[in-house]
Amino acid sequence: MGYTSIQINPDTKKRLSSFKGSKRETYDEILNKLMSLIPQGDEEGEYTDEFKFSLLNARLDIKQNKGISHEELKRKLGVK
Repeated sequence: MGYTSIQINPDTKKRLSSFKGSKRETYDEILNKLMSLIPQGDEEGEYTDEFKFSLLNARLDIKQNKGISHEELKRKLGVK
């Protein structure tokens, strides 16, 4: 199996290290665990890569308080 190098910020490497279950766990294993948390689909079928990307961004927006409530969205759209 071949390996490649990736460039990451030292702070990102430090954050990734905090996810290690043991000193022997590789960054590849950690990254694969994190990626497995992204849903691949539902009862209607497999998600497209674009949908998975937008879902991840939407979840990040919510975590960063960038989202709006359902009620606020209805008011903005003029829906009663």
